[in-house]
Amino acid sequence: MRILIVDDSDTARMLLQTILQQAGYTNLVTARVAREALEVLGLRGDRPRDVDFDCILMDINMPGMDGIEATRIIKEDPDFKDIPVIMVTASEDEANLEKAFESGATDYINKPVRQIELTARIGSVLRLKHEMDMRKSRERELENLTRTFQELSNLDGLTGVANRRRFDDVYDREWRSARRDNADISLLMLDIDFFKAYNDRYGHLKGDACLTRVAQCLNKEIKRPRDLVARYGGEEFALILPETDLDGAHRIAESIRQRVLELNIEHADSETGVVTVSVGVASGKPSGMPSPADLLASSDKALYRAKLEGRNRVCLAE
Repeated sequence: MRILIVDDSDTARMLLQTILQQAGYTNLVTARVAREALEVLGLRGDRPRDVDFDCILMDINMPGMDGIEATRIIKEDPDFKDIPVIMVTASEDEANLEKAFESGATDYINKPVRQIELTARIGSVLRLKHEMDMRKSRERELENLTRTFQELSNLDGLTGVANRRRFDDVYDREWRSARRDNADISLLMLDIDFFKAYNDRYGHLKGDACLTRVAQCLNKEIKRPRDLVARYGGEEFALILPETDLDGAHRIAESIRQRVLELNIEHADSETGVVTVSVGVASGKPSGMPSPADLLASSDKALYRAKLEGRNRVCLAE
């Protein structure tokens, strides 16, 4: 347990140290005035922030800045608001104590300090601090788990790329963004050629491995944070390319087609002897289309034409 003692009286400060050391608290830091305490915490001066304190014993009456003002500064900072502050005072002035609690003090103890009272109050606030730390830790764990579950719920379980639900959410958001900014948005619809024949010949395990390798290949070709690769269904993938015109989308589609070809995944029922993909590309500004479904339909028609014209090719929406 690490405790900060703040008191301008050498005698009072030494007494507090002695009592705490006798009670088993050895990790003690001292400050002579409030401003020095703020410097120790990194709230004043050039020191880095030091939030690793379990309790602060703060004298109320000190020269310059008093303990009430120092406590207010400490408690207003989110990094320090959960550190309990016990005010140490020789005053019985209720108005002063009221101000101390309003500033964020957790408790107070009167001078002259009695050992039994100090150790009891310190023990009480340290237990409270430990419980708060444990609760915050559990809350962080729960937040991390929730975030992980949310991320997993947006991923395709086989390939690890975004799933259809994630695609729909991102496409809707990017469509609205492009409409607001009068920007281009492009869609690529991609299909693995003769995939049913691949599954029939090599089995579903190899079919799953093929889907995963193609998905990984697509992900490597996508460079920008807002671009998205999603498994749209079965052997079909969809790519969202915000702020990309038709020429840019065409170049990306051709690069993807070539990279998949270079994976050199054996496919005896393909004309090339390896796995290939067909890609349909559509691009435009949302201001010129009635709805997001129009761009989807255009990219899907382009994909159909790519398959009709012989596969292993890229076709642009007309």
